[in-house]
Amino acid sequence: MSHDHDLDHHHGHSHNHGHSHGPANYNRAFAIGVTLNIAFASAEILYGYFANSLALVADAGHNFSDVIGLLLAWGASHLSQRRPSERRTYGLRSSSILAALFNAVILLVAVGAIAWEAVRRFSVPAEVAGTTIIWVALIGILINTATAMLFISGRKNDLNIRGAFLHMAADAAVSAGVVIAGIAILYTGWNWIDPVVSLVIAAVITAGTWGLLRESIDLALHAVPEGIDPVAVSTYLESLPGVTAVHDLHIWGMSTTETALTAHLVKPDHNDDDKLIAQASKELHDHFGIEHTTLQWERDDSTCPSGGACETCD
Repeated sequence: MSHDHDLDHHHGHSHNHGHSHGPANYNRAFAIGVTLNIAFASAEILYGYFANSLALVADAGHNFSDVIGLLLAWGASHLSQRRPSERRTYGLRSSSILAALFNAVILLVAVGAIAWEAVRRFSVPAEVAGTTIIWVALIGILINTATAMLFISGRKNDLNIRGAFLHMAADAAVSAGVVIAGIAILYTGWNWIDPVVSLVIAAVITAGTWGLLRESIDLALHAVPEGIDPVAVSTYLESLPGVTAVHDLHIWGMSTTETALTAHLVKPDHNDDDKLIAQASKELHDHFGIEHTTLQWERDDSTCPSGGACETCD
């Protein structure tokens, strides 16, 4: 089924950067976070080995995976600011989505290793040095809390930054759990508490990672980003003066911080086309956080390019 466009049917394209939630510069925060966590995780795995504590070794493994995640997020944050090229017309913005996805996968692999070793420990219990666990984990609480605070301001607007914040905050909570385990072992002598705490750590990591995994997969598949209601966007576009229908509406994340939209708007008259595009682009940005808007006018609402009813969104 064909669809004719006469010469005055045009595309409107807008980039709203005035109040954009674009990638902020977190180089200093990443550098501090990576340095602190490498130093602490290295010390933690040594003390965990000599104290014979799976809880400490598990937490150290988690901290090393967080270092990898921080490095991935740091690299992606840098790459996402690269200028577009003739071949990569969006630049490397989507690298931040891939980093969030890899980060989630790495964490889940670490969880599997921790849970496997914890289950093995139930059948082969080992003596654990409770005092060492307590002091090392207390240091972990301080370091992880300090690192989490470095990312607290950007956690709402960037999936990568939110991932870094959540991981560090979860680490602080996990370290608090390790302290409790150390105290319990010290006073009761029940060494089975150590693998139990390890399983709790695995559960906490899984809970914190699941949302990151789901959202990063959604963004990789060009789903509508979290926090944007596609029905509300469609309703808004249909309410524009002179617009009788909306079709081919697509909303997707170009990166973990930037959202794009394309749509065909059926508007039989030619009045105020350019003015309406400017208005719609600004309001889509201000009310929905959509930075990159491309709108195409259609004059005939009898058919649409996809062969479906123009009131539907493909």
